[in-house]
Amino acid sequence: MFHSFEKDISKIALPDKFTCPFCYAPHILSIYAANQLQQYVLSRNDWKQELDGGKMFGVLVVKDINGKVGFVSAFSGQIQGKNVHEYFVPPVYDLIQENGFFKKGEKEISDINKKIKLLSENPVFEMFSQKQKDVDKALSEEKENMRLAKIKRDEKRLFVKDKAILDEFVRESQFQKAEYKRLQISLKQQLQEMQVLRDELKSKIENLSQKRRELSNILQRKIFEHFVFLNAKGERKTALDIWKENLPPAGAGECAAPRMLQYAYLNNLQPVAMAEFWWGKSPKGEIRRHGNFYKACKSKCEPILNFMLQGLDVEENRYAKESEFSLNIEVLYEDQWLVAVNKPYDVLSVAGKIPQPSVESWAKQKYGEAYVVHRLDMATSGILLIAKNMEICVHLRHQFETRLIHKEYVAVLDGIVSKNEGVIDLKLRPDYQERPYQIVDQIDGKEAVTVFRVLTRDDNKTRVMFYPQTGRTHQLRVHSAHELGLNCPIIGDMLYGTSAERLYLHAQKISFIHPVTKENVTLECKADF
Repeated sequence: MFHSFEKDISKIALPDKFTCPFCYAPHILSIYAANQLQQYVLSRNDWKQELDGGKMFGVLVVKDINGKVGFVSAFSGQIQGKNVHEYFVPPVYDLIQENGFFKKGEKEISDINKKIKLLSENPVFEMFSQKQKDVDKALSEEKENMRLAKIKRDEKRLFVKDKAILDEFVRESQFQKAEYKRLQISLKQQLQEMQVLRDELKSKIENLSQKRRELSNILQRKIFEHFVFLNAKGERKTALDIWKENLPPAGAGECAAPRMLQYAYLNNLQPVAMAEFWWGKSPKGEIRRHGNFYKACKSKCEPILNFMLQGLDVEENRYAKESEFSLNIEVLYEDQWLVAVNKPYDVLSVAGKIPQPSVESWAKQKYGEAYVVHRLDMATSGILLIAKNMEICVHLRHQFETRLIHKEYVAVLDGIVSKNEGVIDLKLRPDYQERPYQIVDQIDGKEAVTVFRVLTRDDNKTRVMFYPQTGRTHQLRVHSAHELGLNCPIIGDMLYGTSAERLYLHAQKISFIHPVTKENVTLECKADF
């Protein structure tokens, strides 16, 4: 499992601290290891079709007890239905081993699924549904007949004075109401007989579903009891211990990073640096680019790695640091009602869950009452509006909601955009398992429209002007990176592209109607890149 480097690494200095898996630029040794692993992956022709569909791989640079530097590697999930393959470290726990409890439990749940499917396909459900429609239609038609008959009677009453005839109208009305009631009872009785059969089937399905849930919970807990993780201090915790009251998400512990660290701890290998990269096609909706490095996932890996990294000297996560720093915020415009500032990149617009300075905290300290009207991503720089009272804030936010405010962003993209201009219309929604990622979802996503115009093309980079027509989270970043958009991520986009010294996205121009003076205000702040 320990691989020596094919390149001469004798003159390469080892990093001072271990890689922060949630915010990193890969060390040169991690890049060498990844390149070497990729050559091996390319040699596996028997895996090509499966891996072309997309797979996350990882490399962990390590030092053995004799001081020799090499690396180990892993993949996330399975390859060809197996957890164990030569060249890669084994899983933390191989839950798909033959004759294991998981296989037996999975079969038991699968058998229940087959029974549920068989019961769900019983023709009684369709017959009941059709009968219900027929009953509703028959009663609706009879009600309409009664309504038309009443109209005719009312018309005749205008010209009839004979009491006998008028009494006949009353009897006719009463008879029709009685007939409707008899029809309703008869049809409902027929429907009820069929409903009894349907409810019996539904009860059986619900009982099986409840049994399936119970078996699934028991199986999941048993699985996570077997996932026992180590850290650099030699401490052990199961997945259940790490998640405490909650059940871990499905697949927790099966990613590359925990596998590699576990193997290193078990085999007296000192972790030096780590990186994970994507291989193959991007998953539908998400943005993963072939060969790019990515941070560890939040939902499955973050709780595990926070435990496993204890005892190692790890790089600082600059997106989660709590230390104060001086905010260099330039005021672009100010009057007694509002302020416009140039937000630096890597500064929050508003305070987050972790105590950290933001434009909002800066504004409250400077002005007392202050409200950030809209937001820019932490990594994005540019013009941000701040209201000095809630009334102004509400007025400006209404302009955003009704699309009266016009914004321009400039960005530098990694790659060449062939079209000179156009419109990107890709609906977006949050990736609920991997926040803050956004994914393209043309069915359940919210409308997201961006107009773009190419400014320059040079050295495999494209400078673009964006005119967002909507204001979805990460809209410009996803529309740039997604293959159905421009298929060129913004340089420095750690979420959807590759890391750089900064995200090359800047909100450089904004136009709005002043809430008090009613004048058109246009502010501009050129990007410094």
